Amino acid sequence: MNQILFSHSYFLRFDPKQWSIGQPYAPLGTLYAASFLRQSGYAVSFFDTMFSHAPEEIMPVLEEINPTFFVIYDDGFNYLTKMCLTNMREAAFRMIHLAKQRGCTVIVSSSDSSDRYEMYLDEGADFILIGEAEITLLKLINSIQRNVDFSNIEGIAFKKNNSITKTAKRNVIRDLDALPFPAWDLIDIEPYRQSWMKHAGYFSMNIATTRGCPFKCNWCAKPIYGNRYNTRSPENVVNELIMLKAKFHFDHVWFCDDIFGLKPGWVKEFANLIEKEKLSFKFKMQGRVDLLLKENMIKDLARAGCDNIWMGAESGSQKILDAMDKGTKVEQIYEATRLLKKNGIKPSFFIQFGYPGETYEDIKKTISMINQLLPFEIGISVSYPLPGTVFFEKVKSELKEKTNWADSDEMALMFHNNYQPAFYKQLHTYVHKSYRKHLSFENLKQLFSDPLNINYLTLKKALSGIYYVPSSFFEKIKLLQLQK
Repeated sequence: MNQILFSHSYFLRFDPKQWSIGQPYAPLGTLYAASFLRQSGYAVSFFDTMFSHAPEEIMPVLEEINPTFFVIYDDGFNYLTKMCLTNMREAAFRMIHLAKQRGCTVIVSSSDSSDRYEMYLDEGADFILIGEAEITLLKLINSIQRNVDFSNIEGIAFKKNNSITKTAKRNVIRDLDALPFPAWDLIDIEPYRQSWMKHAGYFSMNIATTRGCPFKCNWCAKPIYGNRYNTRSPENVVNELIMLKAKFHFDHVWFCDDIFGLKPGWVKEFANLIEKEKLSFKFKMQGRVDLLLKENMIKDLARAGCDNIWMGAESGSQKILDAMDKGTKVEQIYEATRLLKKNGIKPSFFIQFGYPGETYEDIKKTISMINQLLPFEIGISVSYPLPGTVFFEKVKSELKEKTNWADSDEMALMFHNNYQPAFYKQLHTYVHKSYRKHLSFENLKQLFSDPLNINYLTLKKALSGIYYVPSSFFEKIKLLQLQK
């Protein structure tokens, strides 16, 4: 049986912000694909680029294994790969060239290649897998091995006679329990563990319980799993958790679903199984504010070990939420935050500035919301147009050569808006410092209201105001100068 070498195109070192944070997650989508092909009888191997210095590190692996197929299969569960960063795109192109030099058939599956399949084919890839790709990959390799026609396989793009052919879209997999667990045995988990322990003091792993998202926020691209929403059973997920706990002794889990626990009754059943199996770990997840208004569900999440929920708050302005087709209300952000804190779960906010039509008044509403609610963490970005979205169509005439960030910290506004790109970079700095200032005030209140129960962390945060009060003041002056 011919060998299949899997890899992916995310290089942590090429993303300075994420390298400094030092909290990497394994390429889950890649491990799923490798496991699926192995279950079907193929000999598979895996080269992990996560901690590599350069794409050229693939060369000795190509020479040693001499694979028939080289598959760049990116992790469609990770938002960093959905962003289609150009540093990673260039690394993928380089690996394509190196594999072609070794005579491999090169196959690529990623958010970026699904959107820009022509570009990847021009760089030498033989096939692009578009959308959810495990079944497509199996059918394609089977056809090539048997020397039969592949041109009608759904979900591929390829060149024939210097012309590009893109076949019909493939339907997504509905029965996720039928998939084998990811090929965790193929990855060296120790560098991940060491990085987490060094930077966070605990070890976190990633698990996906669902695929897709049924909601239609008009800036959110879904090139891999689409708008269909399919769920693994709670039993299937818990069985994987039991296996991973025994094998890797993780402390924490990131459930990397776009929306965790949307199916009615799923969270309650999951919590029951966690308690029954006596599994002990903390986890973080992503959720919508309107889905977090049922206190019984929040209690079940807490019972299962949920420690932190990242909510797509996006904006404190209802006008902007409506323009995004978000389908949520500002008051729901306030209520969900209150309920989470009441039940001992940390609320964290994704915030997005720069959406078309946003004024300084809208920005002030968002800053006020952050400083009033004081989430556990905030992740701030500027609106980022990705192909396949309504938002992209709105602004594509204003996009020039630059359509993607080089890395996740670039924060460049790539279309014309009310303010210049430098304003949004400064806004990012100011909002963080203003938030830290208000956190220090909150901890200072605790210091005076209950001085006998103050710990070191509370004291440290309270005293941080000595820095953040003047610092946020000067950052705001810079922001106001750029607003003109």
